[in-house]
Amino acid sequence: MGKLDGRVVLVTGAARGQGEQEARLFREEGADVVVADVLDGQGETFAKEIGALYVHLDVSREADWVSAVAAAKEAYGKVDGLVNNAGILRFNSLVDTPLDEFMQVVQVNQVGVFLGIKTLAPEIEAAGGGTIVNTASYTGVTGMAYVGAYSATKHAIVGLTRVAALELAPKGIRVNAVCPGAIDTAMSNPALLDPTADAEASSAGVERLYRKLVPMGRIGKPEEVARLALFLSSEDSSYITGQPFVIDGGWLAGVSAM
Repeated sequence: MGKLDGRVVLVTGAARGQGEQEARLFREEGADVVVADVLDGQGETFAKEIGALYVHLDVSREADWVSAVAAAKEAYGKVDGLVNNAGILRFNSLVDTPLDEFMQVVQVNQVGVFLGIKTLAPEIEAAGGGTIVNTASYTGVTGMAYVGAYSATKHAIVGLTRVAALELAPKGIRVNAVCPGAIDTAMSNPALLDPTADAEASSAGVERLYRKLVPMGRIGKPEEVARLALFLSSEDSSYITGQPFVIDGGWLAGVSAM
């Protein structure tokens, strides 16, 4: 018996990385999963592999959300879970960040989460209640130089999570956030997406960097974040809502102690 038997969960940014691992684990735990992404080829292949539904979803577009929900309900009859995982990262100092770049990050990271909550909450309520898990970040509870737009949106996600938890609790919907530190995905190591790069050597370099920064001595694995998202989506966390959960190998604890 799986922890999510009978559930229908939509996961954004699920074609690769952290979202892929969340979708895979949720499927293993009995949920019908909707794999949502803009990477259609990769997403369709992955969805077929795990026996899930793929939908094209640009999280910054409200019309895409409406279409994704309609497709999910046609396939499964309901949606009672959401993992707002999709996000982008841009490196720049604040004074050198073009407005277009800042707004692009806001549209995907912040507006995407808002639209997910706005669109899915009524569906989850109609299904009898359920869960929403938002992906914030370690940088959503502290600061980090050169990722100002990203950090600002992740702080906003923590705020949205708390407000949504208060408003949606009477409707039977729990809302929490995962706040990952450095996780071994393409966001932390862009070389993984470059076919001309030595991804193995790059990964080794990233690992050496975080071995110095993280008290646990290593970069995190997307599977570890997926297990936290599963906990927050299952009855194991039935009395938890409105909380940001940092998963960073102790990084924030070390910064807080400085």
